[in-house]
Amino acid sequence: MTGIDLVNGIVGAVCGVIVAILFQQPLQDAWFRLRRRLATRLRSLTYREDVGPTTTWATFSIGPLHTTALIVEGDGQQPIAPESVRVQVLEGEVTLPEDMAPWRAEIQEAEERAETSGTRVRTWNGPRYAVEGLEISRTELEEHPEVRLRLRPTDYFTFLAAQQLDRRLPDGTTPRGRYLDPDRPLEAPAFLQCSFGVNVAVVTTDHLLVVSRRADAVRSGPGLWGSSVNEGLSRHIDSAGRNAPDLHEVARRGMREELSLEPHEYTLTLLAFVLDVERRQWSAHFAAHLTGLTGDTLRSRISHGVADRWEHQSIEYVPFRPADVVRYLLRPDRLHRWAPVTPALFHLALVHTHGRGAVERAEAQAVRRLG
Repeated sequence: MTGIDLVNGIVGAVCGVIVAILFQQPLQDAWFRLRRRLATRLRSLTYREDVGPTTTWATFSIGPLHTTALIVEGDGQQPIAPESVRVQVLEGEVTLPEDMAPWRAEIQEAEERAETSGTRVRTWNGPRYAVEGLEISRTELEEHPEVRLRLRPTDYFTFLAAQQLDRRLPDGTTPRGRYLDPDRPLEAPAFLQCSFGVNVAVVTTDHLLVVSRRADAVRSGPGLWGSSVNEGLSRHIDSAGRNAPDLHEVARRGMREELSLEPHEYTLTLLAFVLDVERRQWSAHFAAHLTGLTGDTLRSRISHGVADRWEHQSIEYVPFRPADVVRYLLRPDRLHRWAPVTPALFHLALVHTHGRGAVERAEAQAVRRLG
């Protein structure tokens, strides 16, 4: 080997090292971004209603407490930012299939007869929304959740008709058997999903969780124990000016109407999107921490009157510690009296405040004690 060859070899090696140094990190960054993008796409496909199996998903439970609530997005630890939620209202009202349409007519006629006879107050056929689809993805770098909720106009009587999922159709089938696949819980036609609401876990400044019991006179979940605040989306109230509803504003409306709380009196955090797979009812789960009101102050506030007092027959206050809340959820007189999405809401609210590890340990210990 000549001296010139040796010099050329050294120069070539040095150039190779320089090129590797210059381009290694950009290539790694590009590969990392590609992996993130692919992972995001896969997550989006997992949650889309028109793609992908969901047989591995299970509804929320704690030991003997089994619910029909499927946590579609959210773990309690990472909040969902308001700007990450896009709500779109599609044109065209939901219509029932021809063989289900008479059920809605029956409901309307029954309400008209009730008003005429004076046996009870007629139920108002309020305008509401059906869920056309919910899609979840992730931001490219931080992997924060992004949510697209697609809604379609409907009304309360259509909702009541579609809730008869196990009623026989003329051909002997049921809406549940004909339109729903238990192995693909996110797939359902919009006319079977005529309900979207918000549920809020309210915690006072002295660390008490507010738990309400539904009135016996309400049509949905009468007598069940539920969230601190429950409010359904209303086209009439929440879409003034033909705007798409803002889920945080719906939660604030519920806080005002059910507990007489104003926005400056609490912080509000969106924790999750949850589906009651048995009834096909969707919920946005929130946690609200009061900034200056204790349990006694809130009791006094409620005693002075609230707009929707008739919706609840009683309210209880539970120490907002994992062990106390879990024991309360598993009480024998509560075990089978929970609204379907409430235990998942309280679990997520605990995780948001106390961390997943502390909550899961408390749940495991409570289940072991039940033996």
